[in-house]
Amino acid sequence: MTIPFIDLQAQRLRLGGKIEAAVQEAVVGGAWVMGPQVRQFEADLAAFGQAKHALGCANGTDALALPLMAWGIGRGDAVFVPSFTFAATAEVVPWFDAEPVFIDVDEKTYNMDPAHLEAAVEATLKEGRLKPRVVIAVDLFGQPADYPAIKAICDKYGLKLISDSAQGFGCTINGEHPLKWADITTTSFFPAKPLGCYGDGGAVLTNDDELAQLMDSIRVHGKAVAVDLKDKTFDHDPKYLNMRVGLNSRLDTIQAAVLIEKLKVFAQEIEWRNRIAARYNEGLRPHVAAVPDVPAGNISNWAQYTIEHEDRDGLAAHLKEQGVPTAVYYPIPLHLQPAYAHYPRGPQGLPTTERLMERVVSLPMHSDLDEATQDRIIAAVASFKA
Repeated sequence: MTIPFIDLQAQRLRLGGKIEAAVQEAVVGGAWVMGPQVRQFEADLAAFGQAKHALGCANGTDALALPLMAWGIGRGDAVFVPSFTFAATAEVVPWFDAEPVFIDVDEKTYNMDPAHLEAAVEATLKEGRLKPRVVIAVDLFGQPADYPAIKAICDKYGLKLISDSAQGFGCTINGEHPLKWADITTTSFFPAKPLGCYGDGGAVLTNDDELAQLMDSIRVHGKAVAVDLKDKTFDHDPKYLNMRVGLNSRLDTIQAAVLIEKLKVFAQEIEWRNRIAARYNEGLRPHVAAVPDVPAGNISNWAQYTIEHEDRDGLAAHLKEQGVPTAVYYPIPLHLQPAYAHYPRGPQGLPTTERLMERVVSLPMHSDLDEATQDRIIAAVASFKA
């Protein structure tokens, strides 16, 4: 019997009728766009993420676009991003005629390498063609990036910092969420994420009052917000006063209702995921090239459990025969993809990223993974002979 890679139905059944009741209440309430559940979820999310403001939006990709638009990122600007990540991280940059500059990752955490980032900023400044503006650090597979080091580089060169926590929302460094260092944290509520809804959804979190208002404006067609109306009077409803070019990027009420219930158990689920990851590490360490490395003081939400193996493809084929699904994140890094190969790369290229693309493989991971099933997965890995 094949094991689910991510068992979303187990969580749904565990939560009983709470989500169904919440969805029904939202449907009966009739405020299906930006209804009261959206405001409640935004308040709950801000409290969880140690933020003054949280704004829901249509998806995690739009969440990355909102701050770039608010900061006026455009032609001639450089935005530094890891290549070892999902396409959305870099995809939003060319939307505004800016250019992504691809950065290598740390060989243990798989997150942005601060030393390579600084070298890339220096090289960009020396070349003079682009102006360094923003760093987008990714919390890959659920683990926080090295925000203290990255923030120091951003401060040194006057750069904005986005925490792309689409995979990592809920991760911490010594109890602090990435927003302690970042100007913006973005996240995704795609169903497979640790905090996922029943469709598409995303959010931005910030402690900057004015930036929050600007992003609120942009997500709703550039509507007028308080900062626009200060000391001014208008004859028309501000709802129909467009102060800037915006998007149509709203989190719908039904998804917010789902997320309210899921957020209530999210902290507990992160604890369960960490227990599962610890059992994986103990059981798999003798049988693979590397198990995930989480620095002391860091908490991962374990969006994925990713190992390294010298014969990754052989292992994946063996596990498939044993009914154990796997996934490879990411077989082709962004700097090698046809859509992005012409964009700049940091000095000396991205050797760690290109090594990892041949070695990483992810195993089933979700908060309801029971010990018997996990032991079956560990035994299947241990039985592989390269």
